[in-house]
This record gives sequence, structure tokens and C-alpha cells, in this order.
Amino acid sequence: MGRVQKFSLILLSSLLCILLTATSAEHSRNSYWLLRVKSKFIDSNGLLDDWSSGAHICSWNGIVCSTDETRLEGLVLAGFGLSGIISPELSNLDSLQTLDLSSNSLTGTIPSELGELKYLRELLLFSNYLSGTIPPELGRLKKLKVLRIGDNSLSGEIIPYIGNCTELEILALAFCRLNGSIPTEIGNLKHLKALNLNMNSLTGVIPEEIGRCKKLQNISLAHNMLEEAMPSSLSNLDALQVLNFANNSLSGSIPREFGGLSNLKYLNLLGNKFAGVIPLELNQLNQLETLDLSSNHLSGTINISTTRLQTLKSLILSNNFLSGTIPRDLCLGNSSLEVLFLSQNFFSGPFPSEILGCSLLQELDLSNNSFSGEIPSGIDRLARLRNIALSNNSFSGNIPPQVGNLINLELLLLFQNRLTGRIPKEIGKLQRLQTLYLFENQLSGTIPRELTNCSSLAEIDFFGNHFSGRVPETIGKLQNLVFLLLRQNELSGDIPASLSYCKKLQILVLADNKLTGKLPPTFRFLTELTLITLYNNSLEGPIPESFSLLKKLTSINFSHNRFTGSISPLLGSNSLIKLDLTNNSFTGPIPSSILESRNLMRLRLGRNRLTGNIPSELGQLTGLEILDLSSNDLAGGLDSKLSNLNQLDHLLLRENRLTGNVPLWLGSLRALGELDLSSNNFNGTVPAELGMCSKLIKLSLRDNNLSGHIPQEIGKLTSVNVLNLQKNNLSGPIPSTIQQCKKLYELRLSENFLTGSIPPELGRLSELQEILDLSNNLLSGEIPLSLGNLLKLERINLSFNHLQGQIPSSLAELTSLHRLNLSNNFLQGEVPSSFSRFPASSFTGNKDLCGPPLASCNRLTSSKGKQLSNAAAAGIIVAVVFTSTVVCLAMLYFMLRIWCNWRKVSVSSSDAGGVGQRMEEGRWDYADAEKRNSEYWKMNSMALVSSTEKNISSPVRFFSPEDKGKHGS
Repeated sequence: MGRVQKFSLILLSSLLCILLTATSAEHSRNSYWLLRVKSKFIDSNGLLDDWSSGAHICSWNGIVCSTDETRLEGLVLAGFGLSGIISPELSNLDSLQTLDLSSNSLTGTIPSELGELKYLRELLLFSNYLSGTIPPELGRLKKLKVLRIGDNSLSGEIIPYIGNCTELEILALAFCRLNGSIPTEIGNLKHLKALNLNMNSLTGVIPEEIGRCKKLQNISLAHNMLEEAMPSSLSNLDALQVLNFANNSLSGSIPREFGGLSNLKYLNLLGNKFAGVIPLELNQLNQLETLDLSSNHLSGTINISTTRLQTLKSLILSNNFLSGTIPRDLCLGNSSLEVLFLSQNFFSGPFPSEILGCSLLQELDLSNNSFSGEIPSGIDRLARLRNIALSNNSFSGNIPPQVGNLINLELLLLFQNRLTGRIPKEIGKLQRLQTLYLFENQLSGTIPRELTNCSSLAEIDFFGNHFSGRVPETIGKLQNLVFLLLRQNELSGDIPASLSYCKKLQILVLADNKLTGKLPPTFRFLTELTLITLYNNSLEGPIPESFSLLKKLTSINFSHNRFTGSISPLLGSNSLIKLDLTNNSFTGPIPSSILESRNLMRLRLGRNRLTGNIPSELGQLTGLEILDLSSNDLAGGLDSKLSNLNQLDHLLLRENRLTGNVPLWLGSLRALGELDLSSNNFNGTVPAELGMCSKLIKLSLRDNNLSGHIPQEIGKLTSVNVLNLQKNNLSGPIPSTIQQCKKLYELRLSENFLTGSIPPELGRLSELQEILDLSNNLLSGEIPLSLGNLLKLERINLSFNHLQGQIPSSLAELTSLHRLNLSNNFLQGEVPSSFSRFPASSFTGNKDLCGPPLASCNRLTSSKGKQLSNAAAAGIIVAVVFTSTVVCLAMLYFMLRIWCNWRKVSVSSSDAGGVGQRMEEGRWDYADAEKRNSEYWKMNSMALVSSTEKNISSPVRFFSPEDKGKHGS
């Protein structure tokens, strides 16, 4: 061997030794840092147990080395079930090209140190629980091609430095909490093929610069808050295959230029604000498979033809303003259409026969339009149909029996139409049918037994039809049944015992029918039952004890039937939330076993025959919102433990035999919205504490034995609509604080012993409408003028009080008033003319009232005038008699004096002049005396008559027919 060869061999050996030494050192260094990284992970599955310094790192689980095992190239730990944090010491693995920690449970932030991995090509951290912002240092990764860090809790904005990663091909930041706008630097990513920013909170516009990413094949910006029109530069992306802008706030029209995106296969613009017509240019997209333009503001007709879009499989145009008819060429030629959704538009006319040409159609939704006419018998031409929805239209006629030929049908929705006739027996051939909704039609006849051959049926809803007869005895064959809703029909007979074979049944609704008989004891097998409603039937008998085995029941409504016996079997479920047994004939006490249903929120036991006391155990049902025990035969007082029901909204105890005081603790039930204790035997006072129930809307304490004053605190009930305290022994004034109850709709205080005047403040209750009833009290004073402000009021009853004065003219403003009762008071004056529309009974018992509908005020005045004249006449008669008596006595006196004087003259006749002369003188003496006496009488008679008599006497001289009115005024 030559010297040169030896030297070469030695040199090669030396280089190899150096290389091996360097490789060994590199492996040792990477081993050290990998173990440091591992220390930050929590490896619950033990998948990193083989990471140890004793083994070569290239043999470690999740490690990717170069083919010669000289270099660490990848750390791939996807789906390892790791938790903990991402160690910033990963940056020391500087040869790393792939870092995949996706689909784990890692927390914390993305370390900024990852920006030092200058050879990194793939960074996959998606589907973890990472938080914080995207570190701007990731913009240093010049060789990065794939960045997928979505499905985390990342926040903040998309860093503009992402534009520095010019080799990037896939950028996926979906399902995060990112906000702000899409950076314009996105346009620097010339190699970008896929951009996925779905499910964030991005705002602003889609940047025009996105049109520079000429290699883009997939753009997904769905479920953000992007606005305004789409950039025109999108038409430059001729490599685009997927465009998904669903559920944003984009507006404007759909660009006609989209017709040039010849490679587009998927176009989804649903849930935006696009308006205008569907561009005809979209028919140029001959590779298009899915077109979803639903939930926009599009109008006009359908401008889509499958003769040109022969690859189109899904056409979804629901929830727009489209109208007209279906294009004749929609399904001509070799149509590939499998999904056609046109619901919630303004299409009209008969069922579009053009659709029957879509022979590959699997899903058809024409619901919520104005289609009419009959469902065509040729519907079975769509032999591949799996789902069909024709609901909420105006289809009429029968369900065609040809529906039974659609053997692939899984969902049939025909509800809210005008369909008549029977359910065709052929429907029994639909072995794959899972959902059948026929509710709110006019279907009749019996439910066909053949229906129970549809063994896959899980949901049946026939609500609001006219089905009659029995529930099929073979109903138990539907062993996959989950929902059975037959409410509001005319079904009769017993509930079939075979129903117990439907062991998957969760919801059973048979209410509003004519069912009779007893509940089958076999119901105990329906262990999955969560809701059962049987109200408004004629079911009877006791509840089977086996009902207590149904532990998943959350809602029971057996109201308005004829059930008897104890309610105990219905209280076995600790899941029970609602129990309504109103209007039956249940007897016995309310059982203490009600505690087994601790989650009860609504308990309605009204209108039964329950006896005993209200159990204190009810106070432990602290979630109770409604407690209705009204119209039973319950006695005793209210236990203080009921004060624990601080969620109670409705407390209805009327029409029982409850006694004792109205409890003060009711004021602590701050959520109370309705309190009805009427028609019991409560006594004592109305507690002032009730004023603390600020959410109270209805308060009724009527027909009890309550006494004392209405508390001033009643004014704190500022939300109350109905206040009824009638038929008690309440006294004192009506509190003026009631004016604070601004929302009062109905006020009843009648049949008490209230005194004082009607507070004028009642006129401020502007929402008062149903009635103002203050009748049968001891109220006095005048009717306040302010009541004329109650413009919504329909009824007023102020009868049987001591009210005085005139009816206020302001009441004439109450144009809504249709019942008025002011009878039996002391009112006077004229009834306002606008009240003539009310019957006379509204005003009777007020003797000084006049005017229509009572007697006219003129007649009443004349009658009074006559009475006054008669009284005056009687006074005059007395005065005349008295005066006449005095005059007679005076005349008698003077006549006696004259006679005596005459006697004297006669006796002295011996004087000169003779007898004749003396007689003549005597005649004149008599005449003078008579004259003097007459003047004296006039003077003294005037003096003897009183001034009152003088005034009264004057009408007597002038009482003539034409003056009757004058002197009676």
C-alpha cells in the first residue's frame, strides 16, 4: 500500500471518528433536551416510558430521525393523551422540522421560543387547551409550510408577522377566540393553498390583498363577524375549490365574476346579508357540487339549471325572499341533484312537478312556503328519497297512498297543512321510517293498525287533527318509539296495555282526547319515560302503585280527569320537576313522601278532595316555584317552615278551610308574584310585611275574616296588577299610598267597613282597567274629580256607601266605561248626560238625583215647587186666622165702647137741641169712631204679623197657574 493510500485511509478514519463523535454528541444533547421537554408533560398513558438515556433517541416513541439516524427531524406526539405545558426548551432541538403535539390536553401558552426553530416546516398544536395570544416570534419561521394551531382557547389578533412566513401553504387558526381584522399581510403568502379561520370573532372586511394568493384552493372564514362586500379580487383565485363565508355579516350582491372560478366545487354563503338576484353566471361553475345561499336576502327566481350544473349535488336556497315557480329545467338531463332545500321562501302554486325529474334526490325540503293543491301521486318517482319536508304550506287533499312506495324514507314531515282524509294503510310499508309528523292538519278516521308495522318509527306527532277510535292495540310493536304525541284529537277507549312494550318511550302525550278507563299497571315497564301528559280526558280510578317505579319522570300532567285515591304513587321520582293533578277526585292527605321528589318546581293539586293540614315537609322543597293547593278541604294554619320556599312565585291556597293569622313570614318570599289566600277562615290583620314582596303581581285575600286597617305598606307593591281584599272586616280609611301601585289593573275593596273619603290619589292609577270596586263600605264625602283620569277603566262600583254631592262631570271622560253602579248613596243633582246609556239601577237609592235614566229634573222641581206653595199656604192660613181673631176682638171692644157712649148720650137727653139733633150727632160720632178704629186696625194688624208671615203671605195673592214655576224655584 502506498504512502498516499495509507494517508488517505488514516484521514478517512479520522473524519469518520470525528463524525461519529459529533453524532454521538448531538444525540446526547438532543436526548438531554427531550427529557427536559418530557418533564413538563403529564403522560397518563405511559406512552413516553421508553424515553430514557440508555436507549438511542431514534428508537423513542414519537421521535422521527433522518434516514441515517444522524439528525432529529420530528417530534410527533399527536393523540398521546398528554397534559401539562409545552416546554420552551423545545427551542434547543434546533434541527426539528416537524412539531406535532395536536389532539392532547395541553394547557398554558404557546412558547415564543418556538420562533427559534429555524428549520421548522410543520407546527401542529391544534385540539388542545392552549390559551393566550399567538406569539409574534412565529413570524421568524421562514421555512414554515404548515401552521395548524386552531381548536384552542387562543385570543387576541392574528399577528401581521404571519406575512413573513412566505413559504406557508396551510394556515389553520379555526375554533379559537381570535378577534380584530384579517391582516393585509396575508397577501404576502404566495404559496398559500388553504386558509381556515372559521369560528372566531374576526371583524372588519375581507382584505383585497387576499386576491394575491393565487394558489389558494380553500378559503374558510365561516362563523365570524366580517362585514361589507366581498373583495372583487376573489375572482382572481382561479385555483379555488372551496369558498366558505357562512355566518358572517357580508352584504351587497353575489359577484357575477364568481362564474369565472371554474374549479369551484363548494360555495357556501349562508347566513349573511347578500341581496339581489342569484347571478346567472353561477351556471358556468361546471365543477360545482354544493351551492348554499340560504339565510340571506336574495330575491327573484331560481336562476339555477342542473342541465348546465351537471355535477351539482346540493342546492340549498332556504330562508330568502325567492318567489315564483320552480324552473322547468331544474332537473332535466342527467341531474346529479341529491339535496334540494327551498324552505322559507315565497314560492307558490301547486307541487312543482319538475322536481319529480330529480331521480337521484334524497332530501327534499319545500316547507314554509305557499304551495297548495294536492301532493302528487307520482311522488314515488323520487324512489331514493330519505327525507321529505312539505310542512307549513297549504297542501290539501289526501296523503297519496303512493307514499308507501318510498321505501327508503326515514323522515316524513307534512305538518301544518290542510290535508284531509285518512292515513293510507300503505304507509305501513315504510320499514325505515323514523319520524312521522302530521300535526295540525284536518286528518280524520282511525290511526291505521298498519302504521305499527313501521318498526323503525321513533317519533310520531299527530297533534291537532280529528283522529277518532282507539289507539291501535298493536302500538307495542313500535319498540323503537321515543316520542308519541297524539294530543288534541278525538281518540277514545282505553290506553292500550301493549304500550308498555315501547320500552324506549320517553315522551307520551295523549292529552285533549276522550280516553276512558284506568291506567294500565304495565306502565311500570316504561322506565325511560320522562314526560307524560293525559290531561282533559275521562280517565278514572286510582293510580297504580307500580307508577312509583318510574324514576326518570320529570313532568306529569293528569289534570282534568276523574282519578281517585292517593297521589302517593306519582311521587316516586326524584327527577320530578312538574306535577299537575288539578281537577280530579284525589282524596286523603298530602303525603309526607313528597320529599322523595326534592326537585319539584311546580306542584298543582287544586280542585281535588284532599284533606288534613298542609304538610311542613313542603318547606324542604326549596326549588318550588308554583304551589297550588286551592279548592280542596285542607285545614289548619300555614307552617312557618314554608318560609323556606324562597323561590316561590305562585302560592294559591284559595277555597279551603285554612285558619289562623296571615303569616308575617310571607313578606320574606321576595320572588312571590301571586298570592291567593281567598275564601278561607284567616283572621287578624293584613300584614304590613306583605309590602316587602316587591314582585307581587296578584294579591287576593278576599272572603276571609281579616280586620284592622289596610296597611300603608300596601303602596310598596309597585308591580301589583290585581289587589282584592273584598268580603272581610277591614276598617279605617283607604290608604293614599295605594297611588304608588302604578300598574294596578283591578282594585276590589268592597264589602268591608272602610270609612273616610275616597282618596283623590286613586285618580293616578292610570292602568286601572278591569274594575274599581269600593262598594258596600261606609265611605263618605264626594266622588273625587280625579277619577275622571282613569281613561282605561271599564267598571266602577261605588254603591252602598254614604257618598254625597254631585256626580263629577269628569267621569264623562271615561269612554271605556261599560258598567257603572253608584246606587244607594246620598248623591244629588243631575246625572251627566253621557251616563244616560246606563240603566236606572246604576243610580237608584239616591233620592236627590235626577235626569235620564232617572226622572227628569223639571218634574222633580215642579213637585218641590208644589210642596213649597202648600207649606206657604198653610202659613198664610194660620196668619189670616190669627189676624182675623185679633180684628174681631178689637171691633168688639170698640163697639162696646160706642154702645156705652151712646147710652151716656141717651141718658143726658135733657140738654138743649132735642132728640133729633142728638141722634144726628151720635151718628157722626159713631162714623168718626169707626174711621179711627179702622185706621188703628190697619196699623196694629201689620204690627201683629211677623216678617216671615208677611213674606209668605205675598204668594197667596199672586198664585196663578202661569206663576207656579216662578214661585217654586
